[in-house]
Amino acid sequence: MTQSLTIACIGLGTMGGPMARHLGHAGHSLVLFNRSAGRREAWLAANPDLDARIAGSPAEAAEGADAVITCVGNDDDLADVVLSPNGAFATMRPGAVLIDHTTVSARIARQIAVEGRDKEVLCVDAPVTGGQSGAENGTLSIMCGGSDKAIEAARPILGAYAKRVVHVGKSGAGQTAKMVNQMCLAATIAGLSEGMRFAQAAHLDLDKVFEAISGGAAQSWQMDNRWDTMARGEFDFGFAVDWMRKDLGLAIEEARGLGASVPTTALIDQFYADVQALGGGRQDTSALIRRLPLRGQKPA
Repeated sequence: MTQSLTIACIGLGTMGGPMARHLGHAGHSLVLFNRSAGRREAWLAANPDLDARIAGSPAEAAEGADAVITCVGNDDDLADVVLSPNGAFATMRPGAVLIDHTTVSARIARQIAVEGRDKEVLCVDAPVTGGQSGAENGTLSIMCGGSDKAIEAARPILGAYAKRVVHVGKSGAGQTAKMVNQMCLAATIAGLSEGMRFAQAAHLDLDKVFEAISGGAAQSWQMDNRWDTMARGEFDFGFAVDWMRKDLGLAIEEARGLGASVPTTALIDQFYADVQALGGGRQDTSALIRRLPLRGQKPA
């Protein structure tokens, strides 16, 4: 059985909330902070059997904790909950581990690692893939950046909600690996969208096309899980277009600094801007197909 720890969970949204629940069920004591008080109270009401209490600030949540887990929105949000005067680093004890699941720039991941080292705090940048269903089911895949010591300290905690934990390199490497993931994902969705529209223009039976190609080299998670909903024009679920654009922007910015060429990523980022202009910013990333009209129709 995993040793019971005191874990501060900062950010109880779509991903952070289920992660906290899994940690509670694993026997850990939780201290919770979310900037929206309503979400904190809702989490407690939904999990009355777990050992959890609410803190008034990230610093209060982190005080005395064995580990702090952050899952917020962007670089600025992460800096606020970790590095500000009321942030987690203000009270974290030496030897504690900070695990950040936010998808952010590699730059801030490296900055946090440097400041954490000065405080003798172990830091892991640990973005995830697997989506909301992965968080709910405890089957996320996590790509981690940090020292060997930090990763080993984090592994027993991550095991509560991950099926795969991979140490990809030094601090910041987790974030750059997540950028690779999003670049590949976006390109897959773009190809799937064009293929489906092509099949529709050719008046093919989409069920038969799926049966024919899903067992071969074209098969993907996106095909298996989004083919039917894309065909029906259903997109009100899943990973939002707005968040994909944020992630692709991070990848493009990092590529610029590395001198790497990412023309396909840049193009698909602009395709997603078209979907936003159609009002699809909060829809699933498979809504990329909306910018490709059926023959004789305008984009919808």
